[in-house]
Amino acid sequence: MKKQKLGCVLMAAGNASRFGENKLLADFMGKPLIEHALAAIPKSAFKRVAVVSQYHSVLELAAEYGFDAVLNDDPSAGISRTISLGLDALGEVDAAMFMVGDQPCLRQETIESQIDFYQGRPGYIVAMGYGKRRGNPAIFPKTFFGELKALSAENGGSHVICAHEDALLLYQVEQDLELRDIDNKQELELLKSEIAKPF
Repeated sequence: MKKQKLGCVLMAAGNASRFGENKLLADFMGKPLIEHALAAIPKSAFKRVAVVSQYHSVLELAAEYGFDAVLNDDPSAGISRTISLGLDALGEVDAAMFMVGDQPCLRQETIESQIDFYQGRPGYIVAMGYGKRRGNPAIFPKTFFGELKALSAENGGSHVICAHEDALLLYQVEQDLELRDIDNKQELELLKSEIAKPF
């Protein structure tokens, strides 16, 4: 079976209104949330990695990691614009993984295992899951790129998944903590209290 060429889009352009400030720079175990996401990306697994953000500090960090820094100059247009900008930046790939910037317990080894799972099942949408719960990252074959680029406002990848549930597979993670994302400061403090060591 031909190995698929993957790109990665790290979506880090949201306004984080529920957090009250730029949550991507909030400290988690000695590093900003966004840096945990950047460190979790297995660079060699991807043809190209695009980090899409409205924040210059995030784009500078992305460049330090050797990733393509893509400015979203209109974040008010919603997550759909981030998705479109990210796909444009990837160029010719067979599939794209979409990650979020506020999932600090996600491990590089888990992403690598998800990619291996996808490589054996090209053509499916493969999202991380814990039991029946679906989470991020999610890998979309290029057959879905047109629909992803046609999204509007705050409609994201879930909108496409819901339209093609028969094409969805869940890659099961061993710890639900890896799927945990941060929406507010209370969730951040709770997550800190639940883990005993940095990831």
